[in-house]
Amino acid sequence: MDQFLSTNLGIALLVAGQCLLVIVCLLIALAFLMYADRKIWAAVQMRRGPNVVGPFGLLQSFADFLKYIVKEIVVPAGADRTVYFLAPLLSFILPVIAWVVIPWNEGWVISDMNVAILFVFAVSSLEVYGIIMGGWASNSKYPFLGSLRSAAQMISYEVSLGLIIIGIIISTGSMNFSEIVRAQDGAGMLSWYILPHFPMFFLFLISALAETNRPPFDLPEAESELVAGYQVEYSSTPFLLFMIGELMAVVLMCALMAVLFFGGWLSPIEGLPDGTLWMVIKMAALFFVFAMVKAITPRYRYDQLMRIGWKVFLPLSLAWVVIVAFLAKFEVAGGFWARWAIGG
Repeated sequence: MDQFLSTNLGIALLVAGQCLLVIVCLLIALAFLMYADRKIWAAVQMRRGPNVVGPFGLLQSFADFLKYIVKEIVVPAGADRTVYFLAPLLSFILPVIAWVVIPWNEGWVISDMNVAILFVFAVSSLEVYGIIMGGWASNSKYPFLGSLRSAAQMISYEVSLGLIIIGIIISTGSMNFSEIVRAQDGAGMLSWYILPHFPMFFLFLISALAETNRPPFDLPEAESELVAGYQVEYSSTPFLLFMIGELMAVVLMCALMAVLFFGGWLSPIEGLPDGTLWMVIKMAALFFVFAMVKAITPRYRYDQLMRIGWKVFLPLSLAWVVIVAFLAKFEVAGGFWARWAIGG
């Protein structure tokens, strides 16, 4: 068996099995996260939410999935059919690809590459194409305008996300996610980067909301047009792929925040064992924050959204990079922050 796994075919099958396991676990988790999102929203509004299909409504997401699958796919007249169907596939596949570099535990990562951060940014930047293609291929001006708004929004907040992560890179001296987690290993929560990079966590959280088109920044769904943005001409499975891709991107942002600021798989209490469970708990807690923001925050105007991105977040994140670089000049990369965090 060991000899077979050392061959090219064996390695390919092993990697394919790992990818399949991650995808299946993520898709099952997405179903229950969508259920949790709806229940949290319902609780804030003092109503029941999904509670009919399955025990406590736990199978509601699977019922919705089945409903989308069996519905008829309606293609608008005059639409570019190739691009029309390629757009939702891109929106679904690209967030899935980014998970190959996310570590769940020590050594539990499909590809432990040294430029993992660049890989995630490269893949997430391509998600703009799926949205633009979906709006353009629908052969309608309203989806096209919605896709332009969404693309401008995503590109604007990718800048601040990148600058915030540069501060983490300077503190760690590595673009490998596993190395970033190991750099936070120390006196429990006191060694996590949420402490020395505390102001940037809030900027990262808000930028992640805008990057994934989550409320209060779901502005591609323009109220003045009474349509749902770039995906308004989609139905059935293609529409479902757009929604799954968007939710997958939200969970990816939760994983990134858990790795960059909260120590990934590291235990919050010194003495308790580290493990995948801590990574999952941190991601779930961050997703709860995403759901609460959706439920309690009013929607911004588009000009307010762009003003915050370019006139507030960009200068603040750039200034933070300068400050971190200045402090790191007098210490070994990551040393200052580690000693500061543990009070050394």
